[in-house]
Amino acid sequence: MDLGLQNMVAIVTGGSFGIGRAAAERFAREGARVAIVARNQADLDSAAAEIAAATGGEVLGVAADVGNMAQVQAMADRVGDHFGRIDILVNNAGTGNAYSFEEMDDDLLSEDLQLKLYGAVHCTRAVLPALKKRGGVIINTTTPAGKAAPGASVPTSLARAAGIALTKALANEYAGAGIRVNTVCVNNIRSRQNDRRWQAQHADDPSYTLEQFYQDGGKRIPLGRIAPAEEAGDVIAFLASARAAFVTGSAINVDGGSAPTV
Repeated sequence: MDLGLQNMVAIVTGGSFGIGRAAAERFAREGARVAIVARNQADLDSAAAEIAAATGGEVLGVAADVGNMAQVQAMADRVGDHFGRIDILVNNAGTGNAYSFEEMDDDLLSEDLQLKLYGAVHCTRAVLPALKKRGGVIINTTTPAGKAAPGASVPTSLARAAGIALTKALANEYAGAGIRVNTVCVNNIRSRQNDRRWQAQHADDPSYTLEQFYQDGGKRIPLGRIAPAEEAGDVIAFLASARAAFVTGSAINVDGGSAPTV
């Protein structure tokens, strides 16, 4: 299926690893030009070179802290100057912080909101002028916990619920400008974050392999497995494409069927 992304320009935050990198690679394979954003320039340079080598696409790595509006604006200006346009924004920066309410202090809550919610707000604010020129797409990465929060899921569930609400508000506000806004609610993905969780939990048991960790985790999922990040990246690329031209204001679960809500 031709997604119609040839020569489009996509910004993907959290683009060095995991879902962001997978989405960036899918965009590049579809002929889009891609800017990946994260805080570490060395990681960005490595990821950009590897994606470009694998796809033949043009990939630019731009370091920025999405929680800092000045840095985000400088990033958006650089991308716009380099590529001449911006068509797609993927607000993917984030990490999982799941604690009980009593374990969560104000600093943890503030840091989580700054990265996930304010990061999406800052990046959206910075690219809106470009998207308004010819229309475009914003995709926010959230989680099913933002729809139905289990216990001991804060502050992530709080931030992601806000991200889902932001998605719907932006979709309604900017539909007339030709801007579509959706969110993918991702869970149960193979990622660097989950790799680190395995490492921390089983550091004293080298016989328990990473593959066993993922296989055991998959037993709790209706589809029976934990997916590679590329499967989330494919959904993101589809939502950004002309094939999803009538889809906006939607929150799509990418979780193997484990969410308690649709």
